[in-house]
Amino acid sequence: MAKKQRQSNSFLLHLAFFLCASSSFSVSSRTLPLLHSFEKPIFRSNFHTIYDTSKYGVFQLSNGLAQTPQMGWNSWNFFACKINETVIKETADALVSTGLADLGYVYVNIDDCWSKATRDSKGQLVPDPKTFPSGIKALADYIHGKGLKIGIYSDAGAFTCQVRPGSLFHEDDDADLFASWGIDYLKYDNCYNLGIPPKKRYPPMRDALNATGRTIFYSLCEWGVDDPALWAGKVGNSWRTTEDINDSWASMTTIADLNDKWAAYAGPGGWNDPDMLEVGNGGMTYEEYRAHFSIWALMKAPLLIGCDIRNITAETLEIVSNKEIIAINQDPLGVQGRKVYATGKDGCAEVWAGPLSGHRLVVAFWNRCSKVATITASWTAIGLESGIQVSIRDLWQHKVVAADAVSSFSAQVNAHDCQLYIFTPSTIYYSVV
Repeated sequence: MAKKQRQSNSFLLHLAFFLCASSSFSVSSRTLPLLHSFEKPIFRSNFHTIYDTSKYGVFQLSNGLAQTPQMGWNSWNFFACKINETVIKETADALVSTGLADLGYVYVNIDDCWSKATRDSKGQLVPDPKTFPSGIKALADYIHGKGLKIGIYSDAGAFTCQVRPGSLFHEDDDADLFASWGIDYLKYDNCYNLGIPPKKRYPPMRDALNATGRTIFYSLCEWGVDDPALWAGKVGNSWRTTEDINDSWASMTTIADLNDKWAAYAGPGGWNDPDMLEVGNGGMTYEEYRAHFSIWALMKAPLLIGCDIRNITAETLEIVSNKEIIAINQDPLGVQGRKVYATGKDGCAEVWAGPLSGHRLVVAFWNRCSKVATITASWTAIGLESGIQVSIRDLWQHKVVAADAVSSFSAQVNAHDCQLYIFTPSTIYYSVV
């Protein structure tokens, strides 16, 4: 088995506690508390309770990937099975021409339906000659030529969800094939799994990918059925915590809540995955899509665009290209933000927050109510000492909206909208008389 060490990242000062063992997929442990520098006089004693990181980095896959959540595009949400090599090439072109590639959206991921319905006489997977006549290797070369990376799809079952050949019991052969094509990313689904537990089906592909000698991002997609956050950190680089998303407010909000449960388990090397972005597919409003993107970024979710980038609208491009919000998602501290508290009818006015590098906080005011709501973040609730002065920057307006807020901050938020802020506390402590 090829040996791989976790790549050194000198800028990750808070991550110096990782210890890489000689195993290719080693278990790492902390020597210092993750948030040890988030102490008084700026931060309250309840800070570590609010932002529990007790499981952060306990088990992580040491293949050097996923130091921040993956970014790119996936074919399924818009195209489903209606994919071909022209669509994939044109999407790669569009990622470059729109500037999205320069912002970090580098994975071009082909989902289900790329292969023929049966393996060949040698037991190999074969690209569908009608839709991928040039083959996946040629397509990978094209995408790599654009400075991008290519992802492929398979299934930890006898068949994929669209009844193409799965990789269960074919892990070594399929991993070798993917590596020979130059694949950079594998999404591994959960259909037709023969009733075998996920904990038994997913590690063999991890081992097979590692044995190829090619570094391939391993994205587990077992739908959260067996609580993968509890075990998948030593198996894959990300793991689905929920069932499939669909392009609706109800689906998006439900999935956000389900993913929030596992916030303590994410970190560099392995991320909770609440599924791909639906921004731009038409089923939600501009405000709802803005909330979708804001909360996914705060949760350190993979940012995988799911619309037709070849025909992306200015409104959609504005959302997914917000550099300040992408920076929240890609923050090197790598702590998943979470729901801090909620008020209003049925708790529909929510505050989500999380620590960032540089002793900052990201704070979201998410209005899931049906009317405009005033949402307040008190310093106590988000873990700050009440007398601290805080500079507050609005990441959608791209400006500072309060230079020296003390004790709390409030804002009106439209129905189903989300306002996202960076809170930067002063390093000088001001006591409240």
